[in-house]
Amino acid sequence: MSFMTMLTKKFSLPAKEEALPGRADAIRPVETHFVNGNPLTGPYPDGLETVLFGMGCFWGAERLFWQLPGVHVTAVGYAGGHTPNPTYHETCTGRTGHTEAVLVVYDPVIVSLTDLLKVFWENHDPTQGMRQGNDTGTQYRSAVYVKSAEDLALAETSRKTYQEALKAGGVNASITTEIRQLEEFFFAEDYHQQYLAKNPAGYCGIGGTGVSCPTGLDQEA
Repeated sequence: MSFMTMLTKKFSLPAKEEALPGRADAIRPVETHFVNGNPLTGPYPDGLETVLFGMGCFWGAERLFWQLPGVHVTAVGYAGGHTPNPTYHETCTGRTGHTEAVLVVYDPVIVSLTDLLKVFWENHDPTQGMRQGNDTGTQYRSAVYVKSAEDLALAETSRKTYQEALKAGGVNASITTEIRQLEEFFFAEDYHQQYLAKNPAGYCGIGGTGVSCPTGLDQEA
């Protein structure tokens, strides 16, 4: 495979045997959260839960979540692929299988997964497949990765509910969001963490469909 081919953004996920080999050593952020000062890496305080969201470029997506009451810490990284401990540049080749993801560590007493899913659905277009706006490639696909079967059922119900809301709102495209149980998350490089707090004029590709997400997503459909 030529170097130029390796750098081409792909619109289909690589098979495990096609993925880049990665490395044994993980990227470990050395700084605390730039906004709230909490450690980015675990173990986190007892009683907190985690979820991963992919919704395009992770810079703008992360800012949405760190502003929410009840969110203990956020971090950006890579999830849903094959390559162990990928770098940003490797992920951008499309040959790791990962999407850019935001780790949200939250207190479910203050903010529920339902609340977080509402922010997720309303602030990107989950119907675009391997892209988000002008950002194209597998690393920009929409995704929700949860830790438990209970959270998985809630996320899948929320997808069905929001699909119905899109149809009612005149959006006839199907949701392409990948939803599955997944605990593996690879932290991105320090310069990506809380990027828009460090660079207020930086690029933010966040934009939704304009369709509100119904409340009560934790109810059975």
